[in-house]
Amino acid sequence: MIQITAEEIVADIGEEPLCVPPDTTLYDVVKLMLEKDTNAVLVKQDDKYVGIWTERDLMKNSVLEDFDLKTAKVADYMSYPIISVPHTDHLFQILDKALGYDVRHLLVEKDGKYIGLLYGKDVIRAGLTARTKELRDLNEMVDLEYYENWKWRKKYK
Repeated sequence: MIQITAEEIVADIGEEPLCVPPDTTLYDVVKLMLEKDTNAVLVKQDDKYVGIWTERDLMKNSVLEDFDLKTAKVADYMSYPIISVPHTDHLFQILDKALGYDVRHLLVEKDGKYIGLLYGKDVIRAGLTARTKELRDLNEMVDLEYYENWKWRKKYK
C-alpha cells in the first residue's frame, strides 16, 4: 500500500511556491509564471497566504467584459480561501481532497504553517513512482518461471 505523505511530496518538489503581493497586475503575474514555468502563484500579504491565481483563472477571467490584463490586480481575481491538507495526509487522501474540492493545487500545512504547495502533476508523479516501486518489489518476491512452465490441463471433458 502506498504510504507517501504530503510532506514527502513537498520535500521531493524541493522549491518554494511562487508568491506575489495582492496589488500585482495580472500581466506581471503571467510574465512571472512564464519565466518560472509554473501554472499557479500564491498571493501573499503580511506573511499570510490570502489566495491563489492559476492559469485556469486566466482562462476564466479573460472572457470577462472590461477585463484588462495590464491593469487588473491579482487580488481582484484570485481564488480564496486556498484549500489545504495536513502534512500527514497520504497520497489517496490528497487525491480524494483534490477531486472532492475540484482543485489542482493544495497547500500543505504543518504545525500551523504552510510548508509547500502541491501541484496535481507532482501528486500524480508521486503516485506513479510509488506504484512502480511496489511493482518492482512484488516482481522480486515472485518467481514467474514456475508459472511459465506450468501447463493448464482440463480435468473434465
